[in-house]
Amino acid sequence: MIKSLKIGSAFIGIIVGAGFASGQEILQYFTSFGIAGILAAILSTALFAYMGMSLTRIGSRLQTASHKDALYTIGGRAGGIIMDIIIILTLFGVGVVMIAGAGSIFSQQFGFPAAYGNTVMALLVTGTIMLNIQRVIGIIGSITPFLVLTVIGLAVYSLATMDSTFAELDPIAKSADSALSNWFYSAVNYVSFNIAVGASMAIVMGGAEKDEKIAARGGLIGGLGLGILIVLNHLAIFSSIDRVGDSEMPILQIANDIAPFLGFIVSLILFAMIYNTAVSMLFSFTARFAELNTTRFRITVLVVVGLAYSLSFRGFTGLVSEFYPVIGLLGLFLVATLVVTNIRYARDKKAKA
Repeated sequence: MIKSLKIGSAFIGIIVGAGFASGQEILQYFTSFGIAGILAAILSTALFAYMGMSLTRIGSRLQTASHKDALYTIGGRAGGIIMDIIIILTLFGVGVVMIAGAGSIFSQQFGFPAAYGNTVMALLVTGTIMLNIQRVIGIIGSITPFLVLTVIGLAVYSLATMDSTFAELDPIAKSADSALSNWFYSAVNYVSFNIAVGASMAIVMGGAEKDEKIAARGGLIGGLGLGILIVLNHLAIFSSIDRVGDSEMPILQIANDIAPFLGFIVSLILFAMIYNTAVSMLFSFTARFAELNTTRFRITVLVVVGLAYSLSFRGFTGLVSEFYPVIGLLGLFLVATLVVTNIRYARDKKAKA
């Protein structure tokens, strides 16, 4: 069980990035549907549990240390190429959104122009990837548990102190911008997008565990845990929607409403998570096109981060509403392939028994 819990917590760490923690993703994908957003969050929980279990089980069964090998094994040459392209696009796109997120923190928390935050983050990401300071990423990755506890704490506080009913807040929530027009598809699209982000690491993580049941149980635990966090995050924003509905980072606004010092602490945690996610995404993207520690790699880093920096000026909220649904739509191919593979493996296992 301990091994399964470790896999589960790692799966949560893969998916829970800065976009989730800021609350903007949750606002657009769930809270903007009001009470129906609760149903969407519950549906996402079930889907994340199933997909987490499927990914780690497939990884364990294939015993591969490379997600690329796994994709080509389960999807064939054509399917593998399509899934690989989807993941590559996702890596770059999320990197762009993270740089924009840094701008939102500088603007919302400190009153500086968003361009300052974008620039600082782009420089930090470039320097980190150039110097290959992976230890820094490992240290910042350890912040994830604190981030999770912060989200839970803010959710509990918001629910305990809300002075309106959800029925009264429902029309206010529905007036917020939504990434998609239907709560059901929004839930599916959100899971699909995040699976495109986390599939690579989840498969490799499952491949590190020889016992298929332990790996599958770990993915299931991780998916359920992630779903619970989505529900709590949604309820926190929903209960405060009249105050945070226009914020680019609703969770940060909730923290500031409680105490400015708490808002400052949460802004630092979010900035660290954004940095961690941006470096991980853009490093992985660059490494697909150039060999590490070469002149070509360094030039590619400058080009990739430069392009991401330019695109980040579309703004954090705009990028979440425009880019994430597209990746979620493309990611449905990846999800469908994984579901078919899981069903096929289960059928073959039953036939052999």
